[in-house]
Amino acid sequence: MTKDDVFEALRNVNYPGFTKNIVTFGFVKTIEIDGDKVTVNVDITSSADEVKAQMIKEIEVELKKIGFTDITTNINAPKPPREQSNSTTGKNIAPHVKNFLMVSSGKGGVGKSTASVNLAIAMAMQGKKVGLLDADIYGPNIPRMMGIADQKPEIQGNKVVPFKAYGVEIMSMGSLMEPGQSLIWRGSMIIKAIEQFLRDILWSELDVLVIDMPPGTGDAQLTLAQSVPVTAGITVTTPQEVSLDDSRRSLDMFQKLHIPTAGVIENMSGFICPGDGEEYDIFGMGTSQAVADEYDTELLARIPIEPEVRVGGDTGMPVTYHKPDSTTAQRFQEAASKTIAFIDKINEEGGASNEAIQPTTPPGVSACSTR
Repeated sequence: MTKDDVFEALRNVNYPGFTKNIVTFGFVKTIEIDGDKVTVNVDITSSADEVKAQMIKEIEVELKKIGFTDITTNINAPKPPREQSNSTTGKNIAPHVKNFLMVSSGKGGVGKSTASVNLAIAMAMQGKKVGLLDADIYGPNIPRMMGIADQKPEIQGNKVVPFKAYGVEIMSMGSLMEPGQSLIWRGSMIIKAIEQFLRDILWSELDVLVIDMPPGTGDAQLTLAQSVPVTAGITVTTPQEVSLDDSRRSLDMFQKLHIPTAGVIENMSGFICPGDGEEYDIFGMGTSQAVADEYDTELLARIPIEPEVRVGGDTGMPVTYHKPDSTTAQRFQEAASKTIAFIDKINEEGGASNEAIQPTTPPGVSACSTR
């Protein structure tokens, strides 16, 4: 028997819960053959014992069929977290995605979708394979912001092919419904939709899937945490106290679901004057730092009010890609770098730690002059 024979036999072993086999997923890493003895090393994305047991059993069955009598299967799985929770039950209905990043907010209108779009693009520009899932069922704005509002989805078999723009794979409820159509759904329908977005979309083997959540702390957030091991969460807020109060609820949700908190993004933080490019404090600035400290996390970035952000969102030309030298783009790139570093740290520690990365000092504030 050769390694090719073994690979071919293992194509008959589907990953538990999927119709796709472990070879196609890329989970089979090495094969060692010594006569009628074979050792198979497999990396998987679930820490659930029942998944490992089922795979070992099915691998053994298939390899015995081609003549091996001494079979060793080494399963390399994520470390089980020290504390089981809704987010870390071992369930993963999208195992081909390495990391899940939940972008949340305590209330609507704070720029959560803008942050999700530009973070996803910044990560892609930094070499990561990124997906962007618009899980904001009632207000799906991602198609317009990513310039795909007029595109219709392609179906392959019983799955939907994600759109692609700016180096990012994208899916949104807004692409599956008529423009202006409202969704008057109960919680159970929201739960089903979130699960289908994870299970029935042909996502590639992504480094990270950025998930733009609905505002608040409800069915969508809980369903996501129960369906996949969320690697990290980000809360988007504005500097006003009324927004910060709601942000505390979002951060408290991360703690209760045992989702490591990557940090806080403060949106509409200062105003960039088009005349001279100076930054002016009109709504407050840096007030989120105290909230971040309170929850032992980091202020990832202060995103100013800058005309290019609004234009980019309305025209499907995101500022991070089309205006890379702008203040906003540079701050999103910094936030993306910090988030990637945080995710890497969580993975190294088996998801058990939520230690914050040292924050950087926000740039100074200057008065805005007019011309």
